[in-house]
Amino acid sequence: MLAQLLFSEQAQAGGQLEEPLADAVRGALSSAIANSAPPVPEFASTDARLAYLRWLGTMSERLKKKTPEWQLRKEFLQTVWYESKRAGLDVALVLGLVQVESNFRKHAISSVGARGYMQVMPFWTRVIGDGDASKLFHMQTNLRFGCVILRHYLDREKGDVFMTLGRYNGSRGKAEYPNAVLGAKRNWEYSGA
Repeated sequence: MLAQLLFSEQAQAGGQLEEPLADAVRGALSSAIANSAPPVPEFASTDARLAYLRWLGTMSERLKKKTPEWQLRKEFLQTVWYESKRAGLDVALVLGLVQVESNFRKHAISSVGARGYMQVMPFWTRVIGDGDASKLFHMQTNLRFGCVILRHYLDREKGDVFMTLGRYNGSRGKAEYPNAVLGAKRNWEYSGA
């Protein structure tokens, strides 16, 4: 069942539930997605830059079967790294989530209408964006929304990753989805060696 969940052609998003947000939360989330800075990593030291480049090379090899073209892989991985770090998330967790949600397909659409790599529900563009759900097929926009939403849920769940993943998927309290993402996360962990 897990293999079927991870590798089926249908996107696996559940149904994130639209919940009322306090004005302050809506404002903070809107602000978090508004900065359109390009995902260009900056490093405090040469060692940090070299560590990133080693990570990029390792992840690129792991993603090669799904995304054969080097430039697309590089742009995707650079953006995932940037948006994950920007949101204070574990990059391996975000990559595991993308694997389960869309199997790395940019134009994936779930049976409930979630879109793109991170299977973002269109209502989010109305709640914290400009209302244009078609932008969810843009790589950086989708990854930014997905990471900001995941961070929001992680904060709501007080750091409980299991419950956060359930909330992200619309299956809060059920084990199948969080276990699938946490299992996929292992494919993307990097020791730095």
